[in-house]
Amino acid sequence: MDVSLTSIAAYSYALVAVCFLVLGAPLAVRQRRRHDVALGLACLSSVLWGAALAWEAAAGNMWSPLTDCAELLRNAGWSVFLVVLRGHFTDPASRMPLRLQPALVLGALVYLGCLGAALTGHWDLAQLESSGAIPIAVRVAMAVSGMVLVEHVYRNRTLHERWAVKFACLGIGAMFAYDFYLYSHTMLFRSVDPDIWAARGIVNAVTVPLIAVSLGRSKLWSSPLAVSRRAMFHSATLFGSALYLLAMGSAGYYLRYFGGSWGTVMQVTFLFAALILLAGVLFSGSFRARLKVFISKHFYRYNYDYREEWMRFTRTLSKPGPDLGERVIEAVAALVESPGGALWQRRESGSYEPVAHWQVPVVAALEPADSAFCQFLESSQWVVDLHEYAHTPDKYDALVLPEWLGGYLRAWLVVPLILHGRLFGFVLLQNARSPVKLNWEVIDVLEIAGSQAASQLAQQDTANALMVARQFESFNRMSTFVVHDLKNLVLQLSLMNANAAKHKDNPEFQADMLETVDYSVQKMKIMLQKLSRTENHEQPLPLAVEKVVGQAVALKAAFEPRPQLLVEDPSLRVLADRERLERVVGHLIQNAIEATPRTGSVRIRLAREGKPGEAAQALIEIVDTGEGMSEEFVRERLFKPFDSTKSAGMGIGVFESREYIYELGGSLEVSSTPGAGTTFRVMLPLHQQEMQAEHNAPRAA
Repeated sequence: MDVSLTSIAAYSYALVAVCFLVLGAPLAVRQRRRHDVALGLACLSSVLWGAALAWEAAAGNMWSPLTDCAELLRNAGWSVFLVVLRGHFTDPASRMPLRLQPALVLGALVYLGCLGAALTGHWDLAQLESSGAIPIAVRVAMAVSGMVLVEHVYRNRTLHERWAVKFACLGIGAMFAYDFYLYSHTMLFRSVDPDIWAARGIVNAVTVPLIAVSLGRSKLWSSPLAVSRRAMFHSATLFGSALYLLAMGSAGYYLRYFGGSWGTVMQVTFLFAALILLAGVLFSGSFRARLKVFISKHFYRYNYDYREEWMRFTRTLSKPGPDLGERVIEAVAALVESPGGALWQRRESGSYEPVAHWQVPVVAALEPADSAFCQFLESSQWVVDLHEYAHTPDKYDALVLPEWLGGYLRAWLVVPLILHGRLFGFVLLQNARSPVKLNWEVIDVLEIAGSQAASQLAQQDTANALMVARQFESFNRMSTFVVHDLKNLVLQLSLMNANAAKHKDNPEFQADMLETVDYSVQKMKIMLQKLSRTENHEQPLPLAVEKVVGQAVALKAAFEPRPQLLVEDPSLRVLADRERLERVVGHLIQNAIEATPRTGSVRIRLAREGKPGEAAQALIEIVDTGEGMSEEFVRERLFKPFDSTKSAGMGIGVFESREYIYELGGSLEVSSTPGAGTTFRVMLPLHQQEMQAEHNAPRAA
């Protein structure tokens, strides 16, 4: 070989060795990911290969056993990197497909055989006449296999991932493509072209920047993006439909071409029938189920897309409506492509009763909670395959099937619904539309789905029980208020009855007595309406505060000390229910009377009150000179329901008064001193019309 060309070849291969050394050196300090290790080994093999060829070129040689071994290691290194980049080893939990294992084993054996041939001198291209075409043919095959691996890596990436690997594929593919050009030229002309051989190092050095650019994007080499099962299912359906329509179109054209005068009629009839058949197949539940199983079995490691399945399961259970039992059956059945089933749930009677069914006839069969069947489901928490039990009952040693289960058509699976380690219920499913193998994954999914369904059903039962409890609580609370009002009415009637013997001949007393009796009758009618739930919803109306408070004071006129009313502003109006507001004021007056000795006083003041710049309010102030209360009592016990210091008290009056005042948008203030008396201040917002009139008055002035 020419001396000048030898010098060029030496510099060329030295350059490629330096370039790959610079590329591979940073990988020693990078995170030890699998593709980093594989790329580092490939770069190291290229450094050794370039250095060996540069050494031989400087000595005037083109080939030697050393360069042959270095080239084999370099080809093997880049092939391993491509296999790793393909993705079979990037995920520690993944496994290499079985169909690729023989190919990789065969490739490793070929490389070992070639390495042995290189070491024994039967691989030297300088001796083509003696060694034959086998060494050059194997080199061409290695270059072709490298290009195929590059194409396979790029083709199996998504559009997002191709952005990360395209430059690496371009650079590595260029190396193998140039080798293919070199060795095919050698095979054709039975000799190695020195110019092509010398330029090989520079060409390989040019590919280093491309690989370096792709290395900067290496975080996306193992991107989690993948084709979902839904997309794969629709793609397979569309692809199969396209092939089917293409075949049917070709057959229709054949019928038209050879059918003579009947050709067009036969073509149209055939194509229409083919379309009907295609529609029937696409809308067939069995076909869709079989296609899903086929895709999951041959294209994915797991049977389920857990994100998609869990979202669908949750959406099904969360649909609005009262039929939660049917939705539970539907959600569990969809996991195994079952067309229907029934749900049993434990009731207060101690038996499991059928509470829902979905696309199956109603089954009226009770199962006692202490039966061997239920005890087995609770203790083992197993999903029972009735078909497997029929063939190998020894697997379910303690299982005894109930008699009614034998008459259930197409029974297949019994899925227990476990809640807090107890059997809450169970779902019986029919045979699947397509054969489903019950492996560990399917059973685990069914058990988790059963627990989730049990939680949803238990939550519904709890919500129903809470609703019933609230209804009873509402009724009991209303009854408490009614009893409290009855106590006040009884107290008034008892006082009137006690004074009747003394004042029965007094016309004023007689008039007061009739008025009190009439008022008591009206109050009792209102209470009866509440108890019978026939009353209409109260409608707040504008009320004159003076009349409401005056009526409440008049009803307490027979008590001692007699309450005194002072009206400072008779024009106040509020929006409220008359009966409830009168009861609130009356109760506060009654409490003041009971807390004050006969020699004391109870004064009620009605006035308008409001700070400058704020809306005015109606003030109802009740002041007594009674026993008073401590600050702690007012803070801790005064407004606590069912807590009373009276022997016959209900402890509900002040609580009800404050709640209704708050409901009207007002406030209740209490100030009390033990032994000096108590003051209640009821502040109520004025009616809007009065507030508007008050606002316009200064402007008119």
